[in-house]
Amino acid sequence: MPGNVTQAVILAAGQGKRMGGSTPKPLLRVAGREILYRSLVLLRDLGIEKIVLVIHPRHRERFEEFLTENGFAAEFVFNEAPERGNGYSLHLARSAVDGRFLLLMGDHLYGEDFLREALRGEGLAVDPKPRYVDPDEATKVAIRDGRVTAIGKDLTDPDAYDTGCFVLGPEIFAVTEELAAAQMAIELSDVVCRARLPVHEVRGKFWTDVDTPADLHRARRLLVARAVKGTGDGIISRLINRKISTRISALVANRLTPWGATWLTFGIGVLAGALNAVSPAAAAVLYQVSSILDGVDGEIARASLRTSPFGGWVDSVLDRYVDIVYLTSLAAVHGFPAGFWPVVVGALLGSVLVSYTTERYRAAFGEDMYREVPALRFVPGKRDERIFLAMVLVLLGFVQELFWTLAILTHLRVLLTLFLGYRGNRR
Repeated sequence: MPGNVTQAVILAAGQGKRMGGSTPKPLLRVAGREILYRSLVLLRDLGIEKIVLVIHPRHRERFEEFLTENGFAAEFVFNEAPERGNGYSLHLARSAVDGRFLLLMGDHLYGEDFLREALRGEGLAVDPKPRYVDPDEATKVAIRDGRVTAIGKDLTDPDAYDTGCFVLGPEIFAVTEELAAAQMAIELSDVVCRARLPVHEVRGKFWTDVDTPADLHRARRLLVARAVKGTGDGIISRLINRKISTRISALVANRLTPWGATWLTFGIGVLAGALNAVSPAAAAVLYQVSSILDGVDGEIARASLRTSPFGGWVDSVLDRYVDIVYLTSLAAVHGFPAGFWPVVVGALLGSVLVSYTTERYRAAFGEDMYREVPALRFVPGKRDERIFLAMVLVLLGFVQELFWTLAILTHLRVLLTLFLGYRGNRR
C-alpha cells in the first residue's frame, strides 16, 4: 500500500442546501452510481481497510441501507452540528483513527490514478493545473517552501488548487482541538492554515467536486466521457458515433442499465433488418442509428462501474446477429441472381471474421490486440465503418457495390490482422 495508509475518513455530514433536496450529497447518483459508492470502490481497490464516515445522525438509516445493499462496511462518527463546519467534522473523527489516514470529501469524485498518486504524499494534495474543475470556482492555495500559507476561493494568483484530498497524521487533531476551543465554526481551510500543512502535487489527474446541480450534470458528462474505451474504435466512432452516444449515455445513465441499453440496441438493429422489406433507405439510416447506440451500453457500464466479461461477450454476439439479419434481408429484398450470392456470403463471413480474429486473439493471448498491435487501429473495416459505409452506399443506390466492397474489405482486413498478429508475436 503506498505510504502505508490503511484507513480513510470521509466527511459526509454536510447539509447540501444548494442541491435542493433531502438526499445527502455522497448518496447522489452520478452516471448510475452514488458518489460514495465510487469512493468506496476505489479505496477498497487501493487497499484501504478501514472506512470512517462522518455523517449527520438523521441520515444514519440511509447510509446504513446504502452500505448493506452494496456490501460495504464503515464506522460512523456523528456530527450533530454540521453548521460548525467540515473542520469540526474532522475533529470529531479523532477517536476513530489510529495513525496516518486519508481524508476525503464526501462530495468529491476521484480517479484511481489520482488517489494512488495522492497516497504517496503527505498533507494536502494540490493540483497546479486542474483539468476537470472550473479554476474560478475551485478553492485556491498559496504555497511557500512546500507548505500552505493561505487557502480560499478569493485568492489571487494561486500556486495550486485544493483537491479535497489529504494524507494526515494524528497530530492534526491537536490543531483541531485548539480551534474547537477557540471558535464555533471550524472549516478545513482554518485547519490547513493553522497547521501549515505540507502539499503534494497531483497534476492533471481526474478529480472534481459536486456542490450544485450544475456540478452534478457536469460530473455526469465527465464520467461518461472518461468511460469511452481507449482502443478498438474505428474512425466513424471517433469522429461521429461517440460524439452522439456519450451525450445519450449522460442523459440516461441514471435510468438505463447496461443490459437495458444492450437489448434496446439489439432490437433497433433487428428492426432495421426487418425495415428493408419496406424501405431500404430508412433501414440503412436505422442501422446507422443502432451503430451509434451500440456504444451506449459500454459507456454506461464503464461509467457506472458495472462492466463484466459476460456483458461484453453477449453484446458482441448480438452485434453479429444484427449484422447478419441486416445484410441478409438487404440482399433478399434486392433479389440478387444466384450467381451473386457467393459475394453476399463472402460479405457476411468477412463481417463476422473481423471481430472473431481480434476476439480470438484476446482468448488465445489474454491481451487486447489493439493495445498489443497499435497499427491495427488504423486498418479500415471495423464494424462502425462498415455500417456507415452501408448507409451511404444504400442511400446512393449502390447495393450490389456494397456487398462487393464488404466482401473484399473485410477479408483483406482479416488477412492483415493475421499478418500483424504473426509479426507482433515473432518479436
